[in-house]
Amino acid sequence: MLDKFVEKIGKYNYRYIFFIFLSLSLFLSIVFPHNDNFVFYIVSVIFLGIGFYNKPVLLLIFSVLVVCFRFYFVPKAEESVFFIYLVTYFLVTFISACMMLYVQKVKKDSLDLTESLINALDSRDSYTSDHSENVSRYAMQIAEKMNLSKDLCNVIRTGGLLHDIGKIGIPENILTKTGKLTSEEYNVIKTHPVIGYEMLKHVEGLKRNGILDIVLYHHERYDGKGYPKGLKGNEIPLAARIVGVADAFDAMISKRVYRIELDMNFALNEIRRNKGTQFDPEVVDAFLDIFQEKDIKVERKAINLIESHKKTETI
Repeated sequence: MLDKFVEKIGKYNYRYIFFIFLSLSLFLSIVFPHNDNFVFYIVSVIFLGIGFYNKPVLLLIFSVLVVCFRFYFVPKAEESVFFIYLVTYFLVTFISACMMLYVQKVKKDSLDLTESLINALDSRDSYTSDHSENVSRYAMQIAEKMNLSKDLCNVIRTGGLLHDIGKIGIPENILTKTGKLTSEEYNVIKTHPVIGYEMLKHVEGLKRNGILDIVLYHHERYDGKGYPKGLKGNEIPLAARIVGVADAFDAMISKRVYRIELDMNFALNEIRRNKGTQFDPEVVDAFLDIFQEKDIKVERKAINLIESHKKTETI
C-alpha cells in the first residue's frame, strides 16, 4: 500500500509535463519553421522517460512519435538525420527512465525498511499493533486539512509510522507492565525518542527530509514542558507538532495493557482542553475540524434517512 502511495505522487505530473513540452515543441516548429527547437524536444523526451518509465510500450510509441515530429519539421532533412534523431532520443529517454526506476527502487526499499521496523515494534507489544498506522493516518489527515505540501504530507506519513520506533530499545518488563509505572520506569520510557533518533540518524534521507525531527520531538509540548529537549512553540518542527496531536489522541482511544480504551468524546475534549499548552492551537483546530466535518456528514445521512423514511410512509 505504501509503495503505491509513493508511486502516485509524481508520475502523472511528469506525464502532463511531457505532453506540454511536446505541444510547445510542435507549436514553435509550426510558427517558427526555420528555427532549431531541438531543446524543447530533448526536454520532452526527458519527461517522457520519467513519466512513462513503467510503461515500456507507450515509452516506445511516444519516442518514435517525437522523433517523427522532430524529423518532419526540420527543413530539407535527409533520411540519415532521422536515424540520428532516433538513436539520440531513444538514448535520452532510456537514461531518464532508468534514473526514475532507480529512484522508485530506493523509495520502495526505504518503505519496506519502515514497515519492517514497525512490524518489529508491533511484535513486542500487541496492544500497540495498530498504533503507528493510526497515528500516521490521523497525522496525514491533519496535514491535508492544513493544506501542507504533498512532500511534507508524505514525510508526516512516514514519520507517523516511525515515531515510536525507539520503544524497541525499552525493556519489555517496562513496555508491557500492567500496573502504574514508577518514576524511574517512566524516565526510561521517556528515552524512546532519543533511542529512535540514534537508531535512524545514520540514514541520510530521513535526516534530510525531517522524519528524524518527528521521531525525536513528537513528545515536546507547546508550552515547553515536554521531552527530550524541552522545546517550546514554533521551536518544535511543525511535523512533530502534528504527529504529537495524532499520537496523543490514538493513545487515549486505544486499549492499552494498563487500561481500557477511553471514550472518543473524552479524548477530543482532552485535546481541546490542552490546546495552547500541550498542543499547537493551529494543529488542534485542524484536527477538531476533521471530526466536526465527519459528525456533520453522519448527521446529514441520518436526516436524509429519516426524511426518506417519512416519504415512504406517506406513499
